[in-house]
Amino acid sequence: MLTSKAEIQTPNPHRLMKRLCKHWGHKFPVRLSENDGEIELPMGVCRLHSGDTLKVELESNAEQMAKMQQVVGDHLQRMEGKETLVIEWR
Repeated sequence: MLTSKAEIQTPNPHRLMKRLCKHWGHKFPVRLSENDGEIELPMGVCRLHSGDTLKVELESNAEQMAKMQQVVGDHLQRMEGKETLVIEWR
């Protein structure tokens, strides 16, 4: 399994985390607490932590990681709305 991380600057990290978890909660197992979220996607696991920034950690296999980065990044941007997010996966 590979891990990919990003730290995203956004005006309201908690709101973005909560929206993403609720959005995917209709299809996939999701755990959400005050500052943390976890989404079990078919291609891997997405863990979120909201503080001053939104920290995202993806765990997937080598074949699925690039797709997972794209899907999670696209959904985060869609959930954010007006602000353009800068997401640099490491």
